[in-house]
Amino acid sequence: MLEQYPKEVKLVTKHYPIPSHAFSRKATVAVLAAAEQGKYWEYQEKIFANMSTLSDQKFLDMARELGLNMDAFQKSLKDPKHQSALDKDVSDANLAGVRGTPTIFINGRLLTNRSLDGFKEIINEELKKKK
Repeated sequence: MLEQYPKEVKLVTKHYPIPSHAFSRKATVAVLAAAEQGKYWEYQEKIFANMSTLSDQKFLDMARELGLNMDAFQKSLKDPKHQSALDKDVSDANLAGVRGTPTIFINGRLLTNRSLDGFKEIINEELKKKK
C-alpha cells in the first residue's frame, strides 16, 4: 500500500506485546533500542524469526548480528522511556479495543478484510472523504 499510495498513506506502528509470551515486552523494548540505531525493521524481522528461542542472550546476539553498537544498545534496553512508550501504546490499544496482534486500523477504522482488496477499499473510501 505504501508503494501504491506513496503520498497518501503513512504507516504508523504501535506495540502490543502478547501477555502470554514470556519475552514479548522485552522483545518490544529491544526493537525500540535497535530503532535508535536505525535498525527497527531489521531487528523486528529477527524477533519474529526467532520467537520460539527468545532470551536475554538472544536479544544481544541479534543486536551483534546486525552490527549494533552494543554499549549503546544495552544502555538503551534499560532506558525507562521505552517502557513508558510501550505502556502508552498498550493503553491506547486497550482503549481502541485491540485484543491481539496484528490489528490494523486505517484512519481509526478497524480493518477486518486483510486482503489487498480490503486495504484498497478502505483507503479509497478514506481518500474520497478528503476530497
